[in-house]
Order: sequence, then structure tokens, then C-alpha cells
Amino acid sequence: MVISMTGVNKLPYIRGIELKREEIPSFQRYPFNVPALKSLTKLSLHPRVTYIVGENGMGKSTLLEAIAVASGFNPEGGTRNFQFSTRASHSELDNYIRIVKSVWKPEDGFFLRAETFYNLATNIEQLDEEGFGPPIIDSYGGKSLHEQSHGESFFAAFTNRFNGNGLYILDEPEAALSPLRQLSMLARIHELVQQESQFIIATHSPMLMAYPDAKIVQLSGNGIEEVSLEETQHYSLMKQFFTDRDRLMHHLLHEQ
Repeated sequence: MVISMTGVNKLPYIRGIELKREEIPSFQRYPFNVPALKSLTKLSLHPRVTYIVGENGMGKSTLLEAIAVASGFNPEGGTRNFQFSTRASHSELDNYIRIVKSVWKPEDGFFLRAETFYNLATNIEQLDEEGFGPPIIDSYGGKSLHEQSHGESFFAAFTNRFNGNGLYILDEPEAALSPLRQLSMLARIHELVQQESQFIIATHSPMLMAYPDAKIVQLSGNGIEEVSLEETQHYSLMKQFFTDRDRLMHHLLHEQ
């Protein structure tokens, strides 16, 4: 008997992560001494979109990178098929992360990092120059990623390469995008969620965090907690800036 899976909700692909605390050699060395990571035991993920937020140095990109690498992605980004290494700089956290998977496996997947996207674009050109198989760049819009601005090439990859039914891990994508492009990214995220995709995103952008069907996990010196958009430092600071910009600028510029 053939069972049809049409209409079955396959999300999530990853239910959560667990830190294998009993195997960690020392909580006194990096990255295990980062306060938020030091307190980590388990972290459940939203079936559609999970945001990992926090100030610089709180470990959000380190945690996201560990999730990506433990899920089979290249530390510098790309699909699971990319094997290049420009500089081995990722932490060892992935060796101590246990991925809690569901019964469903994604058909597509991508680790998109603003920080190392140039390296990914270079590797795509190198592979296409070797001439094995169809041009890889065709999956990214057909135009060299190096012949576009950083924002254009980053958005081209996100728009053209992500096919749905996938696990997509994004590290600070707003770094390459204008506010208008961030809104366009939200719309594309929604399209892909409707196509059975799951996202895990590290970000500083309150605009990206505004997606309604999502979970926001905030990392701080006090540990890890789930918060609403309005409870994030990013949102409250931006609101304060635009609500009372003159007073805030006065304090910043004149009370030295």
C-alpha cells in the first residue's frame, strides 16, 4: 500500500539541540566560557523560524555556526556539498552539540553567512572553471556573484538558490541588505516557510525579527531566554532612537 504524503506538515526538520555537557573538557576555555553557552543545556527550536539574538560577544554566531556544522554544512557556508576551506577558524562547539532531529529530512539546505560569502562566491567560480557538470552559478541567478554588489549577490543567492522543503541557516543576513531588501527577505522567508522550510537565523535586525510565526531566543550574560520582539534590546533601542531622537543624540554627543 502506498501512503500519500500530500498535505503532510513535515516541519520541523530540527526539533532542538542539546549541549553534551558531560563531554566538555573545561568550561573555563572558549567557547564554553561564554556566559550564554555556559548555561546551555537544551534549546528547542520553532518548527518554522527561530531567531538567535543578542549583543556582540554573546555567542549567537558561534552557536549558529555549531548548529550548521553539526547538521553537515561547511563552516564557511553553502550547501552540504561545499568542502572548501579558506581559513579554519570555527570553534569546536559543534563537537559537543547534539542535533535533535524529527523523522523528516529536508530536501534542500543552505548555510548563508554574510561574513564569508565572498569565499563562497569565489569557490563557485573555481568549481565552474573546472567545468564538471552544469554551471553552478545558474542556480544563483546566472550572473557572477563577484560582478554584483555584496548586497545584490547575497540576495541573489537567497532568492534563486533556496528551493523550498529545506533547512536554511542564516548568519546576520542583514549585514549585506538595505532595509528594503530586508523586507523583501521577510516576504521570501514566508514563501519558503509555506513550502515546508525551516529557518534558524542569527540577527541584529528588528525588521527581520518581526516575522510573526517565529521564536526569538536572546543570549545575554544571564543565559538564554525566549523573548518577544518588544522585549529585545534591539527593538527597544531602535524605538527609543526614533521616538526621542533629539534627546538621545544630545546625550550621546554633548554629555561627554
